[in-house]
Amino acid sequence: MIAVVVPAHDEEALLGACLRSLARAAACPRLLGEEVRVIVALDDCRDRSASIAAAHGVQTLSLQARSVGQARAAGARVALAQGARWLSFTDADSTVAPDWIAAQLAEAAQCVCGTVEVADWSPHTPALRALYESGYSDTPGHRHIHGANLGVCAQAYARVGGFAPVCAHEDVKLVRMLQDSGARIAWSNRPRVRTSARLAARALEGFSLHLAQLHRQLHRAAPAAAAVAP
Repeated sequence: MIAVVVPAHDEEALLGACLRSLARAAACPRLLGEEVRVIVALDDCRDRSASIAAAHGVQTLSLQARSVGQARAAGARVALAQGARWLSFTDADSTVAPDWIAAQLAEAAQCVCGTVEVADWSPHTPALRALYESGYSDTPGHRHIHGANLGVCAQAYARVGGFAPVCAHEDVKLVRMLQDSGARIAWSNRPRVRTSARLAARALEGFSLHLAQLHRQLHRAAPAAAAVAP
């Protein structure tokens, strides 16, 4: 069995699209009918996230941690207890490609670190998009780590103790522990995930914060450029 863990904190606006994309990925013919179990970790949700998950027939668990890392870890514990051989992780504001799970498994690695692409840049300026893309490598051999596009062998995950109980960057710490353990890491852009470009962060020091930092960088650079203009 393959498990997909989706942490969610008040994600009623985007969770449905995420779960629909996961249903398509679970039905990929390349999986040869293997069961894919989606587990939504509802973390301090006060909106309709729980009812949306229920309407899609996925498994849920509830916690009050307000921590994406703890939500991922809780979902992984449930998946391991139910016999999952592979753990895939994405985020509730993201959608995965129809072959996303199959593409992770095709890497024949113990951990697969995928890239993400922004689903819609329209709320932002072309300058912000250009600045982001200038520092991002959506190519094979990249070195990005995203909780929204991460897969790991259940045995390798358990061997290193899973996600560390930290406030942020639990995905980075997990991959570093796997590297230290000698696990085979695939840095691939073949498993495709699209994510939102919102600036209202759900996760501490996550993707939204990165975009917000780039936004501030642009605003700091604009007065300086104006000051040196002839």
